[in-house]
Amino acid sequence: MHRRTFLASLTGLVVAGPATAQMNHDMGSMGGHGNHNMPAAGTNPVLPEGQPLKELPRLSNRSAVPGVFKAKLAAEPGVVRYAEGLDTPVLLYNGTNPVIEASEGDTVEISFKNGILDEATTIHWHGMPVPADQDGNPTDPVAPGGERIYAFELPEGSAASYWFHPHPHGLTAEQVYRGLAGIFVVKPKDDPIPPEYGDTILMLTDLRIAADGTMPESTMSDLMNGRVGDHVLVNGQKNPAMAVGLGEKRRLRLYNATNARFLLLKFENASMTVVGTDGGLIEAPVAIDELLLTPAERVELIVSFDKPGAATLTTLGYERGWMGPGKPNEAGMILLTANVSEEAVAAMPPLPAKLRSIEPLGSPIVTRRFVLTESMGGMDHGDMSMQGMDHSSMSMSSDSMEMKFLINGASFDMNRIDEVSKVGQVELWEVVNEADMDHPFHVHGTQFQIVEREKDGKVITPPYRAWKDTVNIVAGETVRILLRQDLPGPRMYHCHILEHEQLGMMGTVDVQA
Repeated sequence: MHRRTFLASLTGLVVAGPATAQMNHDMGSMGGHGNHNMPAAGTNPVLPEGQPLKELPRLSNRSAVPGVFKAKLAAEPGVVRYAEGLDTPVLLYNGTNPVIEASEGDTVEISFKNGILDEATTIHWHGMPVPADQDGNPTDPVAPGGERIYAFELPEGSAASYWFHPHPHGLTAEQVYRGLAGIFVVKPKDDPIPPEYGDTILMLTDLRIAADGTMPESTMSDLMNGRVGDHVLVNGQKNPAMAVGLGEKRRLRLYNATNARFLLLKFENASMTVVGTDGGLIEAPVAIDELLLTPAERVELIVSFDKPGAATLTTLGYERGWMGPGKPNEAGMILLTANVSEEAVAAMPPLPAKLRSIEPLGSPIVTRRFVLTESMGGMDHGDMSMQGMDHSSMSMSSDSMEMKFLINGASFDMNRIDEVSKVGQVELWEVVNEADMDHPFHVHGTQFQIVEREKDGKVITPPYRAWKDTVNIVAGETVRILLRQDLPGPRMYHCHILEHEQLGMMGTVDVQA
């Protein structure tokens, strides 16, 4: 297959909550790189680079019964040392960012405790086909100190690279940037990828820390554009290194677990082949040169290291739209360095020409249209904090401005049903971005198929069929997707720039049996 730039629009709609009473931000601190609350020049902590890539720890299965996965998870405060001599207060699951690994057909039971003081939280099983009452959506919070059990089955055909993160009303963005996220890998009964390629998880997050090691609160620019950190980390490390042999092939699972960072990626001195997206393997391998991974998207790559020396995973510049001054420079960051030896490895088995079959969803019964917009307007009171503010508005400045991110002209209301659907009903969703920036759109409870993209009268169809739960909608673009919900209950759809979700860009579809 010919080489092409692959835009893996793995972007999801974030569930919007109130403009976050927890975010009583200092709106006046607008100076510095990217309008962040940055420490004074010369005091930005330096993070170590080049350390061996760490594997994220696996969550142990407490069940001895075949086909059953049981474990305990606790969301709780912790401390991480990102920079020498500095302790950074964070939020973690079991003191880390754990990996849950199970198989198709397994029954999963997770005993969860909220150990966060004074904040409700949930676990949202992002992209996974779980019942609505197990999905961790904002209407089902776990109170501080509270406990609950998340239980569900992993159906046949659900093998994919999922992840989990909190989704409480109005607190999602802060809890995620403070560290709450984990990986959920569902393995197939029969995996066509040769085991010799390994299976390496790369969880991409970003970090902003001040001179004292603390995480500065978000600024007005963060709320407008989504919080973008100053360091991009891989498995919690800055530019870690891994050793590979000449001619080696590696299976890499990339997860964009940032709040708002768009990552246009290229592997220097190595070749990339896409084998999977959000919902698992695609039908056949696709060779690529570049990859756009937007917030919440995942991708499975086979990377071939055929040149000795350093092979680097590097960011390229991407214009996703930026409000106000202080746009960060996204290009030229080295996220990961593979040190390729001079000594060749034994010949590795080839990648199969066919990976799986994906059946088309068929003709839709219903067509729905979702228009994404942003709004700025006057307010009666220029309250610079967001304490007690209605979720549908946000104070922009002392000049009494407000900012809203809307779907079909409405801000998210947890007590409102926006759409009513039926179990098993194939639907065509037209998602129209009339805003000034890209928005990654995410749908809970299912995977969808992208039908086409349209912008400026030009229609583009995908080069292949894939399962997705998050898709990037470029400013001025309409993206059409086919989906079917197979389980009843309320499901959210939202922008996965988490700050935009909290400022209203989310809705609810009630799926009826």
